[in-house]
Amino acid sequence: MKTVILDVRSPKEALADFTRVWKTGKGEKVARITFATPELLWKALTAKRWQLLKAMCGAGPLSIREVARRVDRDVKAVHTDVTALLNAGVLDRVEDGRVVFPFDSVKVEFLLHAA
Repeated sequence: MKTVILDVRSPKEALADFTRVWKTGKGEKVARITFATPELLWKALTAKRWQLLKAMCGAGPLSIREVARRVDRDVKAVHTDVTALLNAGVLDRVEDGRVVFPFDSVKVEFLLHAA
């Protein structure tokens, strides 16, 4: 099973992990998509966009029209959300123009600190 972790970490923490992987040549066991703040995470992953990810999880490359059919939404609205997820680095586009969420499962990690 291919899992992605969506997490919230400071740019300094993310850069430290990148540097460690660069120096050791040993990558992480799971993929990570990192957001700098919880607000950025929630801005990228609205309820409607989360619904898209659930529909695309493990499905392979799909046309936007097929994604819209799977979630029973308007194609134009789905296109807008897919574009936002592509820009956030959550989705990928394949050579033939279809989009893919190349993971079978998603884990979301962040820690809320006291003010």
